[in-house]
Amino acid sequence: MNRTLLSACAAALTLSALAGSAEAFSIQEGDSWPSWRGPDRNGVAPSGGAPTVWGEEKNVRWRAELPGLGISTPVIWGDYLYVTTAVETDKLADGAKAEPEPEGGRRRGRRGRGSSGPKKVHEFRVMCVSRADGSLVWSQKVAETAPHEGIHGTNSQASASPITDGEHIWAFFGSRGLHCLDMEGDLVWSKDFGKMKTRNEFGEGASPAVHGDKIVVLWDHEGVDFIAAVNKETGKEAWRTERDEVTTWVTPLIVPVGDQVQVITTGTDASRAYNLENGEEIWSIGGMTTNCVPTPIHKDGVVYLMSGFRGSALQAIKLEGAVGDLKESKNLLWSYGKNTPYVPSGVLVDGKLYFLRVNSGRVTCLDAASGKEHFSAENLGGIRSVYASLTASGGNIYAASREGETVIFKVSDTFEQVASNTLDDAFDASPVMVDGELYLRGRKALYCITADGE
Repeated sequence: MNRTLLSACAAALTLSALAGSAEAFSIQEGDSWPSWRGPDRNGVAPSGGAPTVWGEEKNVRWRAELPGLGISTPVIWGDYLYVTTAVETDKLADGAKAEPEPEGGRRRGRRGRGSSGPKKVHEFRVMCVSRADGSLVWSQKVAETAPHEGIHGTNSQASASPITDGEHIWAFFGSRGLHCLDMEGDLVWSKDFGKMKTRNEFGEGASPAVHGDKIVVLWDHEGVDFIAAVNKETGKEAWRTERDEVTTWVTPLIVPVGDQVQVITTGTDASRAYNLENGEEIWSIGGMTTNCVPTPIHKDGVVYLMSGFRGSALQAIKLEGAVGDLKESKNLLWSYGKNTPYVPSGVLVDGKLYFLRVNSGRVTCLDAASGKEHFSAENLGGIRSVYASLTASGGNIYAASREGETVIFKVSDTFEQVASNTLDDAFDASPVMVDGELYLRGRKALYCITADGE
């Protein structure tokens, strides 16, 4: 077996079994959060029932410190979570010279632009973690290299979320390749797409998307751009379509429309839809800001596109009959031009569209059908910075902040805060909910939170 379970990784995994036992913990068949934004790719937990109250000493079933650093959102299938990380080693890159450690400790990337390229080799790993107790089941190294460029000080070298169908796991490390593993952690195939050159060395982060027998990868950077589909069983490329874009960090959304399946992407130059079968462009529309990040949202035949860096843009596009340039088309149902998000994706629940202003704790709610405001830029209890996407469960919406505070508010056309809970961590990955369990992946640790965690 090629699976690797390093003793160093096991030693680095510090568990705090605050309550409960593995024997008493039961996973119902079919429970899953298989991809970025969940089972329906919209950030909504179908099972509901996620806890609303927790803290360092309350309702935390377990806390697991993972090796390395990654801000990718975990995925779940059955009894296990799957998560990616990048582990810095002591090995220097070819031709690199060791530098003295800066005064005050760890060297960090600049906040506005990326740091210089890393000097040390990193191991890029996929890990399997038990839902029962947070123990590390296996850890597989899929690539080992020194990253060719730096990253934004808030990014990581493992920011794209994996996906699974219960038979395989696909982990995308961008310039370090797309990798397919079986559920035991054995590497099935790998595919190299080249090296990205991201804007200002902000780093990489778009996750892949899967539908049917194809996995779609978006490759927008400061070089030759493309979108490509590969066969999920073999890694063989099915098609590749060139694009003309600046760097984006958008995860494609794949949606059946009539007798087609469309791959929808948001972009600065243009948002576009492609035919999943052959990669041909179906429609396009301009109007987004630069640095597009939020994932499109789909509901009832309408897709909602948004971006919010140095401007605000939100468009509601009717997909039926959408062909060609939609700028003057009736398929553009409505648009909205303020308070839209830069990094965090929004969520649509009960006909109401919720999103944050830029990366702040200010939330807006619109009627999804008309674009009419229900409320605008309401304050989420004082949280300052949010990268994690909004996630909904059981009539509530969760916003996890970079200060460790998660604010919960009601699904309603009037703003009503339900709770605010804090852990000693910083959350960039999005909340994940399965069968009443809440999972938060922080920069320090991975947490399982339950209503009966004590």
